[in-house]
Amino acid sequence: MSLKKKIVGTPDRPRLRVFRSNNHIHAQIIDDTCHKTIVSCSTVESIIKSLKIAKTGNCMASTLVGKIIAERSLEKGIKQVVFDRGNKIYHGRIKSLAEGAREGGLNF
Repeated sequence: MSLKKKIVGTPDRPRLRVFRSNNHIHAQIIDDTCHKTIVSCSTVESIIKSLKIAKTGNCMASTLVGKIIAERSLEKGIKQVVFDRGNKIYHGRIKSLAEGAREGGLNF
């Protein structure tokens, strides 16, 4: 059974979706009942680029994205999420983003 069929975001506990490419990482908090993105963050944004990180496709950049998405979600009143890693294994940059989000105050 596909992982996508098991993970569903609700208004009380939305879904934290992570997309990883070779050069960047993107995170979105999605409410699946309304089909709307509540909060998003990625390494493409100017906040990450202004920090002068040498590469955006590494674990340090992923941790920063996790912390920023946690800050933004706490501002919207979201404290608990369901973690959706897609078809990627929980390792490397995906794990770093999750740890950064936990450090920022999100609960999975």
